[in-house]
Amino acid sequence: MARLNLLEETRFEKLPVSIFKNPKEASLSVANRIASLIKEKQQKNEKAVLGLATGATPVAVYAELVRLHKEEGLSFKNVITFNLDEYYPMQPNAVQSYVVFMNENLFNHIDIDKNNVHIPDGTLKLEEIPAFCLNYEKKIESVGGLDIQILGIGRTGHIGFNEPGSAPNSGTRLVTLDDLTRRDAARDFGGKSNVPTKAITMGIGTIFKAKEIILMAWNKKKASIIKKAVEGEISSEVPATYLQLSDNVEFILDEDAASCLTRFNTPWLARDCDWQPALTRKAVIWLARHLKKPILKLTEDDYNNHGMAQLATEHGPVYDINIDIFNKLQHTITGWPGGKPNADDSQRPERANPAKKRAIVFSPHPDDDVISMGGTFIRLADQGHEVHVAYQTSGNTAVWDDDVLRFVEFNIDFSEKMGIDQTNMRKTYEEMREFMANKRPNQVDTEEIKLVKGLIRKGEAIAGARFSGLPDEHIHFMALPFYETGKVKKNPVSEIDVQLTMELLQQVKPHQVFAAGDFEDPHGTHIVCFNIIVEALRRLKTTEDWVNDCWLWMYRGAWHEFEPHEIEMAVPLSPNEVERKKLAIFKHQSQKDIPVFPGDDPREFWQRAEDRNRETARIYDDLGLADYEAMEAFVRFHF
Repeated sequence: MARLNLLEETRFEKLPVSIFKNPKEASLSVANRIASLIKEKQQKNEKAVLGLATGATPVAVYAELVRLHKEEGLSFKNVITFNLDEYYPMQPNAVQSYVVFMNENLFNHIDIDKNNVHIPDGTLKLEEIPAFCLNYEKKIESVGGLDIQILGIGRTGHIGFNEPGSAPNSGTRLVTLDDLTRRDAARDFGGKSNVPTKAITMGIGTIFKAKEIILMAWNKKKASIIKKAVEGEISSEVPATYLQLSDNVEFILDEDAASCLTRFNTPWLARDCDWQPALTRKAVIWLARHLKKPILKLTEDDYNNHGMAQLATEHGPVYDINIDIFNKLQHTITGWPGGKPNADDSQRPERANPAKKRAIVFSPHPDDDVISMGGTFIRLADQGHEVHVAYQTSGNTAVWDDDVLRFVEFNIDFSEKMGIDQTNMRKTYEEMREFMANKRPNQVDTEEIKLVKGLIRKGEAIAGARFSGLPDEHIHFMALPFYETGKVKKNPVSEIDVQLTMELLQQVKPHQVFAAGDFEDPHGTHIVCFNIIVEALRRLKTTEDWVNDCWLWMYRGAWHEFEPHEIEMAVPLSPNEVERKKLAIFKHQSQKDIPVFPGDDPREFWQRAEDRNRETARIYDDLGLADYEAMEAFVRFHF
């Protein structure tokens, strides 16, 4: 019976999928499989031939293999490796090269014979590439083929650099990179313009010849493409779907990467469910949106025809279910994000008392506050609450070099007019110009340049917070040390990051904390900053009583919004408040027009925020609730 239930749950999935709680557990499993293969081959005096991938996904796998070598004696002397791909053109000593990546994450830490390491050559002349690719294939065949091929997956559905349009029988070759792939790599290269437009990659046909294929994916950022790869029709538009044709493939996912699969996202379509309130709410809202009907107009036939007959039978009549969900959604809406004084708060998202609250808005970057919750930020100040804002990082990697020169030139001209000696400033200015003229992609800025970039963003943040109604003494700049590397890759969080956050919380003793809750990028600044806040509050909870009366609200960034079934507080904005929010965002001039890290959305940040807030309001309207100009959404974090 258990097997039958599993088949029912997975009937949408067209290839084997194994799901682990988190990336660490999944990575350990993959590393152990590789180690077992190596040992098995050693016992037979044979070579273990590994196809390896790069990127963030396999890093923990390689770390565990290194640990097994250093602590448990796993030898790699019998291992031959072939990497999937390499950018073209690419020097092997460039920080973005896959040669450097593999050496830093694996090869420099194990006893592998470097003659057994094969990585596509990014330094070849164009006319040399076809012969190299053919020889790469022959080398794989000459050692008996790949025993295991490790894969990640890109958001285009590419495996290796086999982009949409790739043929299932393709071999190793030079390819042109998809624009989305290049945008995703932009941070590593200091901007998309520096990302190579081509790459040398193993073909899908090459990958298919491996005796075992393991595709790994972590975090919600990969969830939508994983659903297409696992459940979608085979198509050249999503090259990973070709893996459905293999008998030797397995997808290894963490829970977040698997979250869009039918058995997790809409389980009522796959099996009988335990209809707890949260699942009921999600299903009813899904049904209304799927059918484009208001909640109160859903019928028993709608439930029966869309996998929800069990819900109707066990908890019906369906109109009562509809009313219950409609009321729950209606109760999320409030124009009083700090709580409405002297009101019955039993059905409201926030407490009525105390009538005037202390609130602190934590902003990972210097503009997340106004972009993500600017309307609520302004509303809290307007309604007389003691509002603080804490900018957790300087954001100094996201300023154009031209802006630095412009600000220093202004300082020189202003000082001259004021009769202030500018000898040292001019010297520094010339050094900056010389550095920038020879600057390599993603090269760390000098301390002086980092300082100016940080000051630019600080000035903009002050202007935005003042415009939102905050006095200067309520504007805090934390400059958390983990961020101050000058690089896209940041340092690990340290004790001082947590201590600085605890000190600020102890100073303010807030009733409300607002923090960025956008976790799709597991290595992003947002989730790092959020985890620091949570750790600080957890520690303080053991010693300070005020923490027990402190509520933590999560907002989303400029990229995504909470799903409607997740929202616990929706703050409606009037047309005037939408305009005030936009003007607060405009204070961040260095992020206007084309920011350094725009992501894959061509709209400016104010446009993304405005459209996102209007879309939230439209969804509420479509579900049958009041029609507002815009809405900002929040979810409460429960310890």
